[in-house]
Amino acid sequence: QVQLVESGGGLVQTGGSLRLSCAASGRTITTYGMGWFRQAPGKEREFVASISWSGGNTYYVDSVKGRFTISRDNAKNTVYLHMNSLKPEDTAVYYCAASKYGGTPITPMRLYDYWGQGTQVTVSS
Repeated sequence: QVQLVESGGGLVQTGGSLRLSCAASGRTITTYGMGWFRQAPGKEREFVASISWSGGNTYYVDSVKGRFTISRDNAKNTVYLHMNSLKPEDTAVYYCAASKYGGTPITPMRLYDYWGQGTQVTVSS
């Protein structure tokens, strides 16, 4: 079992930055692909970004390309989401997830095996 705990969310103004962290425990995530998803009020959960086990491959939803960066530190069993130039439409609960398919960035939610509880990000206009 892998337990995931997100942190780093908060309230930020438009144009601001935040760094989300996802700390894993229970077992190493070295071989897992990792992803970030978000869910805004009244909307379905959506894919944001993912990273392969090595960190060498990443993938982003178009709406965050050039603004968000996913990274990982396998030695710390932690994954990050660096968010810059935040917009009000980025407001959501952000979730971290782990997939046993680690060789390539994974986008479908159904391919993720473990999920965190989420952290709230609110961007004020």
